[in-house]
Amino acid sequence: MLPPRILRRLILAPLVIVVTVFVLITLPLWVAVTFAASLRLKPPQRRGLRFAWFGMAWLTLESAVLVSCLVLWVAGAFGGRDRQQERHYALIRWFLSKVYGVAVRIFRLTVDVEEPPLTQEEMDARLTRPVIVLARHAGPGDSFLLIYHLLDRYARRPRIVMKAALQFDPSLDVVINRLPNAFVPRRTAESGIIDEIRRLSATMDEDDALVIFPEGGNFTPRRRRLAIRRLEEKGLEEEATRARAMDHLLPPRPGGAIAAIESCPSADVVFVAHTGLDDLITIGDVWRKLPLEAHITAKWWRVPAAAIPPEREERIRWLYDQWELIDDWISAQREAAAEERKADRAG
Repeated sequence: MLPPRILRRLILAPLVIVVTVFVLITLPLWVAVTFAASLRLKPPQRRGLRFAWFGMAWLTLESAVLVSCLVLWVAGAFGGRDRQQERHYALIRWFLSKVYGVAVRIFRLTVDVEEPPLTQEEMDARLTRPVIVLARHAGPGDSFLLIYHLLDRYARRPRIVMKAALQFDPSLDVVINRLPNAFVPRRTAESGIIDEIRRLSATMDEDDALVIFPEGGNFTPRRRRLAIRRLEEKGLEEEATRARAMDHLLPPRPGGAIAAIESCPSADVVFVAHTGLDDLITIGDVWRKLPLEAHITAKWWRVPAAAIPPEREERIRWLYDQWELIDDWISAQREAAAEERKADRAG
């Protein structure tokens, strides 16, 4: 159960800073322990050292964000609401840029983003209309990377509906709750989640981007089977048949996406596909399988508001159409990667 906000502020937030100071003081011990543990692996690897380095960097950045939030809270008495929001978005941008930089150095992370060519008219529209971002949900940190690119590359102010349990992370808890976002408890009905999506979507302007993951969670074969079974039990045979034809995705849940479009009809819709770390779902997966070099490939395309089908049933079929495009793209990317590995071994 999530503790009340006052306890999270008085206990969890200071605890992160205390732990960070303790880890910094005892850093030589942690390095020695992780180095010894790495030697026991066969073959010996520096995996433990890399994780210890990343963990130390994360704790340090978390503490810096918490201290900054305290300063911004004090400064809030001297600035308007809009100015305070901009300061917090700038803080998120700084934090994610540092995390991204650390991941590049430690895990040799590279991200290639395939973007569509835009006409001048489309460029102008991109700057004058809000967007609803519909992305697949797979792999570690995909939402962090997506939010970072929205903030850094596209100068957008992202809004997102997240699981309430993420508030156990003190810096995320403090910053996100000061911005137009929503945390929903685990057992919240779908109607409650849709209500939050409507609330966030209805108040967007040209600088905002509402981020939705229509699958509702990371892909696993078991979740895919259960999702298809639910569609069959509801009598949605067409959707179930199309879901069975997709190998890499869960079937999209259309309720949230359609609610966002209805609440902000002027918004364009952006679809985001990505692959590269799909098999790393749990902490154990990350520990066992994280490669020496991490590479993520992403692709996005934009559908103007005027091109979105007007009727609900048409929108559901349209959403499945886009999801099939993402599934086909992932298949092509995996086949290309397999051919490249095969060529490298042959060479």
